[in-house]
Amino acid sequence: MIQRVQSIWLFLASLTLFLLLILPILTKTTSSGEIWLQVGGIYQKNGNLTQKTETYSALFGGTILAGLVCLASIFSFNNRTLQKRIVLLSILIILLLIAFTINYALNIPGGIDGATYNAGAYMPILSVVFCALAFRGIRKDEQLIRSADRLR
Repeated sequence: MIQRVQSIWLFLASLTLFLLLILPILTKTTSSGEIWLQVGGIYQKNGNLTQKTETYSALFGGTILAGLVCLASIFSFNNRTLQKRIVLLSILIILLLIAFTINYALNIPGGIDGATYNAGAYMPILSVVFCALAFRGIRKDEQLIRSADRLR
């Protein structure tokens, strides 16, 4: 049942996580050029040359995993209990990603002072909100089915 509202919320959660793969989280201008943080690593631009200075494979893979878990939970609509557990698991994974992202952001060259937060900084928070809304929709479906069972 793709038309259920929680399917839309879960799709939006996975979409925001996949957008996080390409959007920068924060940028900082230093004397040596511009530095920006993405989930894939730290990039530095000196003049016309852009290079990747550090790679964060675990953060990149975790973001893909969280997006796929949100997407996969759409298709477990037959078992609402399992779907709720998967949504809670995806919220946990996203919160871990937020913690790791903050840790990596604090360790950028020159510190976090004077950095500008971009759209990527808000995507994980938005995906947690979407997952919470999906959880609420699943719970409402359970309540509706229980009330219909009582009427029989």
